Amino acid sequence: MVDIVDAPQITDNFILKLYKRIKPSMSFQARSREEFEEWKAKLKAKILELLGEFPKPAPLDPQLLSSEETEYYVREKWLIQSEEDCYVPLYLLIPKNGGGRKPAILCAHGHGPYGKDPVAGVHFNDPNRKANIAMHNYNYGEQMAIAGFVTIVPDWRSFGERIAYRNPYPGRDICNVHFLQHLILGRTLLGSNIFDGMRVIDFLTTRREVDPDRIGCMGLSFGGTMTTYLALLDDRIKAADIICYATTTEHYAISRPNFCGSQIVPYLYKYADVPDVIAAIAPKPLLIESGASDTCFWIHSALKAHETIRRAYEVSGYPENLWIEVFPGEHSWSGRKSIQFFRKFLMHRD
Repeated sequence: MVDIVDAPQITDNFILKLYKRIKPSMSFQARSREEFEEWKAKLKAKILELLGEFPKPAPLDPQLLSSEETEYYVREKWLIQSEEDCYVPLYLLIPKNGGGRKPAILCAHGHGPYGKDPVAGVHFNDPNRKANIAMHNYNYGEQMAIAGFVTIVPDWRSFGERIAYRNPYPGRDICNVHFLQHLILGRTLLGSNIFDGMRVIDFLTTRREVDPDRIGCMGLSFGGTMTTYLALLDDRIKAADIICYATTTEHYAISRPNFCGSQIVPYLYKYADVPDVIAAIAPKPLLIESGASDTCFWIHSALKAHETIRRAYEVSGYPENLWIEVFPGEHSWSGRKSIQFFRKFLMHRD
């Protein structure tokens, strides 16, 4: 809990009281499949409006920068163009187990100093990078490739190579700087990253190794934010794994602010809470992983979010498409259910 002075003129006290007065106008209330579909369509349209206009796609102009062969997969490094003058570095991991088109997973990284690299299993034998992977079981892009999925791991704006692995604004949160700069220029940072994610999928579907009808998405923390909105807004994503992000606005934004400009949909709580947004992914197959000892998104807020999401899947008519795992761990990828989940819903086998 933030140490707030108990005085009426304190802004934080006003924020808390304002939060308590607001009742999101589009929170999940549906009681039938028809009501659910109507609610979902309206909420998706509102979220797209709040994210702001997406830019015009530019030619991808993909450039292969390197290729590395390992025992189980080939890891290629690419640079693609998303919009004019905007370039996305990414890793593409291609399993070596047989030919034919395979299911693919966009693996979204979270916050951290190395962006996409640890998720793709890239550490350059640096002990700090190895420790980062070990702490969060963070190389899910690599592990899912070993399991037989093509995986693609991009850097988001404000992270990794897209900031040259450094913060050019010492003492300031670069996510907040970039959020404000995008906003001044008529964009939102999250909307721009979602657009980049869609362009990454555009590139993925050009690959002969990939079955374009069997694409998934997964991500930890901010990667869970990206997974949430990509799964909601891009119908090419057929299944999603949200890792340590299910929470409530009260918890992550008001009681103990744990957010930054990269995660913000302006004015969102006027219309919906985080669990409502995740609920609107239904009936698409969804795995939610929540750490019982997570101190970023504490388990009490996750359990509250689970309730709303579970009700939405029941009302949508597909409760079996929702998998929820509360695992004995901290802010990390459990890895206990993901392979089974994506095999069932992308490989069409148990």
